Amino acid sequence: MTVAVHLENVHKSYNNIPVVNDLSFTINAGEMFGLLGPNGAGKSTTIRMLTTLTKPTQGQIEVFGYDVVSQPILAKQRLGVVLQAVSVDGDLTVWENMELHARLHHIANPGRQRLIDQWLEYVDLAPRRNSLVKTLSGGMKRRLQIARALLHQPQILFLDEPTVGLDPQTRRRLWEIIRDLNKQGMTMLLTTHYMDEVEYLCDRIGIMDGGKLISLGTLQELRSTHGEGLVIKQVGERWEYVFFPTLEDANSYLNQQENKTGMMVRPSNLEDIFVELTGRKLD
Repeated sequence: MTVAVHLENVHKSYNNIPVVNDLSFTINAGEMFGLLGPNGAGKSTTIRMLTTLTKPTQGQIEVFGYDVVSQPILAKQRLGVVLQAVSVDGDLTVWENMELHARLHHIANPGRQRLIDQWLEYVDLAPRRNSLVKTLSGGMKRRLQIARALLHQPQILFLDEPTVGLDPQTRRRLWEIIRDLNKQGMTMLLTTHYMDEVEYLCDRIGIMDGGKLISLGTLQELRSTHGEGLVIKQVGERWEYVFFPTLEDANSYLNQQENKTGMMVRPSNLEDIFVELTGRKLD
């Protein structure tokens, strides 16, 4: 199986303060990988290193076999990036934004025009090609960012909180686009604070905290490791969570309690596991 991204013993420090600490993981070609962690966990720094914007203090990072430090141009040619912050020019039209980006990547005509038309059609922005970007909705701007990131035909797409601040309908439309791209073979790395997004989209999930990778696996593997059943009990104004290997085990425990007031059983989910591992919710 082809390896799309490989990190080995990666460290990053600022002023001798470690931000990423001995990080190692692999993303396979065609995989949809979710990278989670509370604010300050080191996710953004990891993405910056992967996209050649920041050099690691120590360790090795490769994107489709190209070292991001010694071969940054070759690595960048293989990746596309959709940032959380809107990074398209509001004073240009949709088409002008695409044209500028394509020229920066030295994409020649007539192929350049064909690719612009293809990706604007794909993200449902062809009717707005002559509209100023500042007149678009937030969801349209995010779709434009995705189309622009795909122009140079990358092999992997980095999505940094792509649906933050969007309404539920727009989020679901972006999910459809992301899933369809992945089904076509696009490798993706997604960071998000929305647990339902990860559960719906991702093949495997890595959880970071304190600059380290503290858990890695599929959702089912994480649930099997930490417990598929959950007993929740209200204690004063707080809720206590107790994991059990299976839902049946959790129900059996509840049935043995003389006083079941304020107690309930349900299947565990990714947010439960995240809070159990990091001790705090994403914000």
